[in-house]
Amino acid sequence: MSNEVVVVVSGGEAPSRDAASEVPAGATVVAADSGLEHARTLGLEVAVAVGDFDSASPEAVAAAERAGTRIERHATEKDETDLELALDVAIELQPARIVVLAGRGGRLDHELSSLLLLCSEKYASAQIDALVGEARVQVVWNARELEGEPGELLTLLPAYGAAEGVRTEGLVYPLRGETLDSGSTRGVSNEFVGGTARVALERGVLLAIRPRASE
Repeated sequence: MSNEVVVVVSGGEAPSRDAASEVPAGATVVAADSGLEHARTLGLEVAVAVGDFDSASPEAVAAAERAGTRIERHATEKDETDLELALDVAIELQPARIVVLAGRGGRLDHELSSLLLLCSEKYASAQIDALVGEARVQVVWNARELEGEPGELLTLLPAYGAAEGVRTEGLVYPLRGETLDSGSTRGVSNEFVGGTARVALERGVLLAIRPRASE
């Protein structure tokens, strides 16, 4: 089974109400635990809901099941977060793109682990985008073109080690085959020159973050 786009609605803090505009017609929606209720608020029909359901209300889960949503229950004591379980379901559908809808302001450890999770190699076959509150996060393997506004901030952060051979076009501060070491702030607060930028790298993976993409 293959899908062009799979949308994953995270649990925790609710996504922005504008997030629904990022969901293309016909996209399959997977909810992580209380993401089931967030999806309902956004007017999205959930195909699969996954998690231990310690956050979603029993009424919401029962209503979704009656409506035809597939419910995948997991034990509360487990090795993966509900978001990781939802992303695992999403990648099994072999999509070209996964869009994650999430909120801001929850636990710091959850937010950090979720951002690093997006860069996991097991999801590298899909283009990964996330709306996290007002920010847009995009994962860069090999190369990507990014859209923005002139003067808009863009931060490039390496994950899981150094990003080597990084080259950029369309940014105020270009990189020309350089290395962004893990833990370095070299890639913070670059800016779009025009409406698009290109980021490529020879080895590693980058998080491309537009911190105020909705403004």
